[in-house]
Amino acid sequence: MMAAPKIIVLGSLNGNIEPALKKVASLHAKNSFALALLTGDMFTPETDDTFVDSLLDGSIDIPLPTYFTVGTHPLPPRIAAKIQTDEDICPNLHYLGKRSTTKTSDGIRIVSLGGQLDTNLVGGLSKEQHLPFHTNDDAKTLRGANSADILLTSMWPANVWKGSNVALDPTQQASLQTSEAISELCAALKPRYHLSASPGSFFYEREPFIHPNESDADPLRVTRFISMAPFGNQAKAKSMYAFTLNNTDTPVPQGVTASPFIAKQKRQAPADNVRYAHSGRDGHHGRGAKRRRQRSPPPGPDRCYFCLSNPNVSQHMLCSVGDETYVTVAKGPLPTTTTFADQGLDFPVHLIIIPIPHNPTIPSLGDVTDPAGTAAAVYNEMTRLREAIQAMVANKSNHKLGVVTWEISRDRNVHLIWQLMPIAADLIQRGLVEAAFKVEAENQALPAFVSKDIPLEQQASYGDFFRVWIWADNGEDKIKGKSIVMPLESDMRFDLQFGRRVMAKLMGLENRVVWQDCAQTEDEEIKDVEAFKKAFEEFDFTL
Repeated sequence: MMAAPKIIVLGSLNGNIEPALKKVASLHAKNSFALALLTGDMFTPETDDTFVDSLLDGSIDIPLPTYFTVGTHPLPPRIAAKIQTDEDICPNLHYLGKRSTTKTSDGIRIVSLGGQLDTNLVGGLSKEQHLPFHTNDDAKTLRGANSADILLTSMWPANVWKGSNVALDPTQQASLQTSEAISELCAALKPRYHLSASPGSFFYEREPFIHPNESDADPLRVTRFISMAPFGNQAKAKSMYAFTLNNTDTPVPQGVTASPFIAKQKRQAPADNVRYAHSGRDGHHGRGAKRRRQRSPPPGPDRCYFCLSNPNVSQHMLCSVGDETYVTVAKGPLPTTTTFADQGLDFPVHLIIIPIPHNPTIPSLGDVTDPAGTAAAVYNEMTRLREAIQAMVANKSNHKLGVVTWEISRDRNVHLIWQLMPIAADLIQRGLVEAAFKVEAENQALPAFVSKDIPLEQQASYGDFFRVWIWADNGEDKIKGKSIVMPLESDMRFDLQFGRRVMAKLMGLENRVVWQDCAQTEDEEIKDVEAFKKAFEEFDFTL
C-alpha cells in the first residue's frame, strides 16, 4: 500500500522566496514531502526583476513540486505572461489558477480560489486568471467540484471561528476579509484541509469540525481550517506547517466541533459511484451487450466541459449564473442569427441550462423527496430558469414563438444538461412538435413516447429517460405546456443528438444537425451572449 502523502504548507512568502526554498529543501531532505503548498502571496510588486530572470531560466532550484495561487498582489508581468500562454514557469513550480480544480500525480485533489472578493462586480466570473480578484460566482462554480482533499483560498471563510474555543484576537479578527461564498464552498466540498493566509503576523488553527451527513451510511467528513502567518514574520508566528494526508478521519479527532457553516450547508451526494459510458464518435452511448468493453473512467469536474471548475471552460459563453445552476449559449447552435429575426430575436437562442454540481442526473444529487435537499434546490432553479426563458421568448416575439426543452437523464451521463430553443408557436399549438418527436422515435425503432410529466419526487424510481417540454403562449388564454417522456433501458443505444435532429427537421435546418459543422468564432459567440443578456435582463432573477 502506498504511504500517505506528506505535505508542507507555507504562509505568504511576500518575495522572500529563496530563503523559504532553502528551508523547504532542508526539511524535504528529511521528510520526503509529496508537495509544497504556498498560501497568500508568493510575489510582491517589489519582487526584483533579476530574481524573476533566475526563476524563469531555471537557475533557482525548486526542490519538490510546489503549488501556488494568486493572493492580494498581482503576479509579476512576465510570470503572468507565462501563465496566460499556458507555459511552465520553471521546473517544479505550478500555478494552480485563480479558480481551479487540480489533481496531482499523487492523486491529491486541490481546489483553489485565489484573490480577494471584487465588490464592484455584481455577478459573472472573473476572467483574468492572474489578477488578484474573484467574484462570488467564482466561488459558487467551484462547488461543482463536489469534493476536495485540500481547499486553498486567499480569503477566510466567514464565521469559521464560530463554535471554536481557539481564541482569535479581536484586532486579528478585525483585520480579516472574509467571504460567505467561501464558507458555502467549504460546506459543499467538505475538504480534508482548508488552507488560507493570515493578513498579519499570526497563525490560526481551528479545531477540526464535522460536516453533517445525509445518512448514517455516508463516510465521516472532517475539515481542518489552518491559516498561515507570513514567512519570516517578526513575531515568529508559525509560517510553516506539515501534515500527512490520511485516507480517513476515523477515529474522530479529539476536540472536534460541529461545522461552523451548518446553517449554510446543503446536502449533496457524491457521484463517484455512478456508472458512465464512453461516448463514441457517432454520438451514441456504447451498448451493454454480450461483449462488454472496459469503460474508461468518467471525466472529473476539472475535465468536464460543463463544469465551471474546469479551468479550460469557455467563460465568454456564460449568460447567467444562479446559486445552483447556470445558463450558457450552445457551441455550434442549431438556429442562426437570422432564424428568429422576423420574430424579434436576432441571435440563435440555442441555450443550455446546467447544474453547477458535477452529477449525471437529478436523483444522483441526493434525496429527491427532501424539499430542502440539493436535488430539489437544483431542479427547482433549473425549472425557474426554463420558465424565465420561456417568458422572455414569448414576450420578445409577441407570442409568435414557443420553446422546446429536452433532457437526457441517464446514470451513465457525465453531466446533466437541459437544452432549449424557440420554435414557431403555431407548430406547438397544432401539435406538430409533439408529433415530430413521436414519429422520429418510431422511425428509429425507439421506445414510444408517453404524454406525462415526472415529478421530482418520482424521478429516482423512474429510471433512465428522455424528456421533452413543449410550451407556447398566445398571449391570451391559450397556454400550451406539456411534457412527453421516452423511457430508456439502461443498456440501450441512444442518439445524443436526437433532440437536435428532430428540431432541425421541424425548422428546415437539416444541414445543421452536426454542431461541429456550425461552429462560430469567439467574437460571434460573445455577440450572441451579449444579445441574450440584454433580452433576458428583465426576466433574469439571478441578477
